Amino acid sequence: MKTLRPELFNVLRGYTRGQLIKDLTAGLIVAVIALPLSIALALASGVNPEQGIYTAIIAGFLISFLGGSRVQIAGPTAAFATIVAGIVAQKGMSGLIIATVLAGIFLILMGVLKLGSLIQYIPYTITVGFTAGIAVTIVVGQLKDFVGLTYPAGTTAVETMEKLDVFAHNIGTFNPWAFLVGTVSLAILIVWPYISRKIPGSLIAIIAAVLMVKLLKLPVNTIGDLYTISSALPTPILPALSFSAITDAIPDAFTIAILAAIESLLSCVVADGMIGAKHNSNMELIAQGVGNIGSVLFGGIPATGAIARTAANIKNGGRSPIAGMVHAVVLLLVLVVLMPYAALIPMPTIAAILLMVAYNMSEWRHFVHLCRTSPIGDIAVLVLTFLLTVIFDLVVAIEAGLILTLIFFVKREKEISSFREWEEADHLHNTSKQIPANASVYELNGPLFFGASQHISAISARGGKNCLILRMKGVTSVDTSGLRGLESLFVSCEKAGVTLILSHLNDQPTEILTHAGFLEKVGADNVCPNIDAALARAEALKK
Repeated sequence: MKTLRPELFNVLRGYTRGQLIKDLTAGLIVAVIALPLSIALALASGVNPEQGIYTAIIAGFLISFLGGSRVQIAGPTAAFATIVAGIVAQKGMSGLIIATVLAGIFLILMGVLKLGSLIQYIPYTITVGFTAGIAVTIVVGQLKDFVGLTYPAGTTAVETMEKLDVFAHNIGTFNPWAFLVGTVSLAILIVWPYISRKIPGSLIAIIAAVLMVKLLKLPVNTIGDLYTISSALPTPILPALSFSAITDAIPDAFTIAILAAIESLLSCVVADGMIGAKHNSNMELIAQGVGNIGSVLFGGIPATGAIARTAANIKNGGRSPIAGMVHAVVLLLVLVVLMPYAALIPMPTIAAILLMVAYNMSEWRHFVHLCRTSPIGDIAVLVLTFLLTVIFDLVVAIEAGLILTLIFFVKREKEISSFREWEEADHLHNTSKQIPANASVYELNGPLFFGASQHISAISARGGKNCLILRMKGVTSVDTSGLRGLESLFVSCEKAGVTLILSHLNDQPTEILTHAGFLEKVGADNVCPNIDAALARAEALKK
């Protein structure tokens, strides 16, 4: 279990006072950045503002303490916002807690079973597609507050398309003052990074918006108008458990677990490139599981590694998990002392912060670049995943994306798989031997899998010939369908009194055919290391 050692314990060896000061400074700065984001993401997730802070405190501390990355900062992220909002709207907090605890268990098992590397097999086009789709769903979800619309009592809209429909039907309640506050906030968020990168633009936008609304007495909703804010410390929450509630939560749990794994490990990879280190993916998954379980059992929501906050940690000198733990402790102090003042934050400002988050996570320029330069199959997967994320949900998008990816993969593999029969005059490189009169020679190339196994059914010995040579130098792999095709060919050859000779088997086909007992059936004398040996074997079998 040495490979599952938290990175904190590795970093503490040789830890210096100078690095401690840097980590304390980075943790403080990241906490300032995380504060408005945690509140905004909690509201976008359909829960109370303090629950975002709970998440950053508990999950942030646990994931830093147990994680496999030196610099990962965890907390609520935009990727989860629409998913969490949907679960809360349909199943309440109890349903979210059950689903997230199950997701945490899934993540821990993934880490213990050392499945961290499997995440890399999710196609990049799917990741880009659903990330851009989530960005669009966040934008749609924030349009109401950004322009200050008022919906009739009892209006519910969970899905993105439902939100667009309700928004369109209530556009007549447009509040120009709310739009003004939102626009000013968004402008500050866009311009401020050019002025200073030490102080987060979100904090400046909040201060400016609060002053606008209070001093000018603008009729704009604030967090306090819509939510009751608590500065109490998080306390344990246990949901009502039943077999049906657990089984009903499994699909949501799977979604949360997969998304948490993808987002956190992607953040770790980005961080590795920035600090020249390498994270422990399996330990990180375990930490994500523990962090998510702890978060929801104390009133929080799902969490994962946050790329922007992790990057901010690195840029401000953070080089150990202590920075992430300090960030959590600072947020705990803020919760107790300053949380009531969050009631003053205007809702259009919260919307503006989330619009900026959505813009940054969308990476639309990269999306367009992929559409211009990728093969048609990859473009189809990218666009389909994006559209299904927006129109339906993440689960449908990922499932459809994986299915379409598999279809195009099989198509491409089939295209590179081929076979041909050698003509009488065919020669191999570096040999002048001709094909013996009693032999037929077929050359197979590419993977011999279910999509290309029909090539074998087209092979047969010519009349009057008692040897059939398969040259398999170009066969990179064999699956069960390919093995079955070879077995059928061997049976047909036996019935016809034809000797099957195999030439130049590569490592993977040799392993598969040996394990299945096929090479034993063919006979050691008929498994040749190269085509020269195979032709010589056929020559020896002349009648």
